[in-house]
Amino acid sequence: MSTNETALQAMLETQRKAFLNDGFPSAKTRIDRIDRIKDIHVRYKRQIVEALEADFGSRPQGQSLATDVLSTVMEVNETRGKIRRWMKPQRRKTPWFMGVSGGRSELQFQPLGVVGNISPWNFPVHLAFSPAIGALAAGNRVMLKPSEATPQTSALIEEMVASAYDPAEMAVATGGVDVAQAFSQLPFDHLVFTGGPEIAKHVMRSAAENLVPLTLELGGKCPVVAGTSADLKMVADRVIGTKTLNSGQLCLTPDYIFLPEGKVEEFIQEARHVLEKSYSSLLDNPEHTAVINERHWRRLKNYLDDLETRNNRTVVFNPAKESFDCPQKHKLPFVLAVEPDDDALIMQEEVFGPMLSIKTYQSLDQVIDFINNKPRPLALYYFGKDKYEIENLCQRTTSGGVTINDCAQHVACPDLPLAGVGNSGMGAYHGHHGFLQFSHSKAVYRQGLFSLGKMMRPPYSVRKIKIIESMIK
Repeated sequence: MSTNETALQAMLETQRKAFLNDGFPSAKTRIDRIDRIKDIHVRYKRQIVEALEADFGSRPQGQSLATDVLSTVMEVNETRGKIRRWMKPQRRKTPWFMGVSGGRSELQFQPLGVVGNISPWNFPVHLAFSPAIGALAAGNRVMLKPSEATPQTSALIEEMVASAYDPAEMAVATGGVDVAQAFSQLPFDHLVFTGGPEIAKHVMRSAAENLVPLTLELGGKCPVVAGTSADLKMVADRVIGTKTLNSGQLCLTPDYIFLPEGKVEEFIQEARHVLEKSYSSLLDNPEHTAVINERHWRRLKNYLDDLETRNNRTVVFNPAKESFDCPQKHKLPFVLAVEPDDDALIMQEEVFGPMLSIKTYQSLDQVIDFINNKPRPLALYYFGKDKYEIENLCQRTTSGGVTINDCAQHVACPDLPLAGVGNSGMGAYHGHHGFLQFSHSKAVYRQGLFSLGKMMRPPYSVRKIKIIESMIK
């Protein structure tokens, strides 16, 4: 059953009232609240796997356990032992002329209040609870709006939360686009949205009505650059291995790869070897994740039709020679698009599917210019040993994050933020970055024996002006 607008308002009012009445929660309370996230993931792990399988139609059990259960449990384990330290006020430098009288400056980290999270369908459990970990660690209350594209998983999330939390601590709103729109219009103290840039624009417009600050994680076309020193066997293993995760339905998945001229056939051969180790067939293979639904399946098929119309070369991995024309199964083979036209659909839009474009280059400057003329991606990946190339790519391109000699691994480092930039998002969370994102860093100054404020107000005697002028240097 979907949540109506009146119920959404009541949820928010319940949480805001509790937040104001109870005051800022202790470290013990915060740790207890995130420990309960871990508890429900452990208790419901089998149901999570089953719900994800039902919503996708086909999704490997091992993947669901790793990406939607283990990842969340690990984040709780990493966070819980640091909350007390993060909560402590931090001393800040005080100007000497204020310090001589005993003045002291510090930052205090205050919870914002109620944090909303509109989470996506690709990793629907983890991306519902990961921002919640940071928000609860910072002392907030949380409202979740999971995706309507994964209805069974969303219903399970609602059940999981209800089993462990008072609605004044954490609550779940379910329903379709209308509920998500109403949710985005609520006067939260902070709102998180994970999804595409076009929907994000609507979320921002809604949030702007109440001046709600936002964290946006929007993905983008993440490039891979294989340097001249790169081991193509390792490149293929790690790039294609990442691409098989969730069939490329991952905001950090490699979208296109730059190879040195003359290396395309070698890479294709190595990519085939990687896929052959994992799959002898695809269509009914439970280890091969389906595209989430028919609408996205047709979108991806349209990319392939566009490449065929353009006579662009494609390399299709279909080991059992199966037909993928059944919309109801919404599965696709792995496809490499070789030197597609720059205006091809596959090069214009975020793919979010089991497809990878291959481009070649003669110079690193050519690669950097290409990347910089595209919207800023969530991540960039480089393979090779050349320190000059690494430095140039890091310093002359802008992306949310970078992994060198692998893909997407920076997001697995708990002390690094998950953050977009430009078209790929704004704000950050994970670890301490999440705590800070969902806290207000309040400036606090403790006055000493006397105030120098009188120096700034009339009357301005000759002596006072001389003192002020003496400080201007």
